[in-house]
Amino acid sequence: MDPYGDEQLDMSRDDFAKLLAEYQADLPEIREGEIVNAKVLRVTNNAVILEFGFKSEGSVALDEFKEAPEPGDEVEVMLESLEDDDGVVVLSKKKADFLRVWEKIKEAYEADQPVKGTLVHKIKGGVTVDLMGVDAFLPGSQIALRRVPNIEDLIGETYKFKIIKLNKRRRNIVVSRRVILEAEREKKRETLVKELLIGQ
Repeated sequence: MDPYGDEQLDMSRDDFAKLLAEYQADLPEIREGEIVNAKVLRVTNNAVILEFGFKSEGSVALDEFKEAPEPGDEVEVMLESLEDDDGVVVLSKKKADFLRVWEKIKEAYEADQPVKGTLVHKIKGGVTVDLMGVDAFLPGSQIALRRVPNIEDLIGETYKFKIIKLNKRRRNIVVSRRVILEAEREKKRETLVKELLIGQ
């Protein structure tokens, strides 16, 4: 019988506890709502499986990507939930994209500065606009000075827009091109009036 058996067992338990504490201390502390860098492991028919943190895996719906990524690609995602009903970590690329550009969009809105955007596709009541990589809504009445007969003809075009409404919680951005066109028309009218007055 080994007189040091129990002592060695106690020491090994202490060592194990110490190692576990050190291991956990080295793990990056990731909280829900944080944006994290992740690596694409594989792509399925409807989801992208990602690795982030310390060998943690999570999934993002494939339709959140404009183009399907390749294994090995690195992307920024937001940690929505540490565990869903199936025990899977839920990630979101769209929410990460939104948070990443939110400050720029907010600054442009508060400074009343125009921003560039591209018309992506027609939806009910207007058009979806790609604004710095996130979706914004352009109401049909705000596309031009007059009603546009065929909105599909403008899809893919890039214009300057004024942000007229923001809601961070709902991730809602509403833009207007008409406001910019009206300002340009008014500026031209003022210039013309000045030229006419000078010419008298």
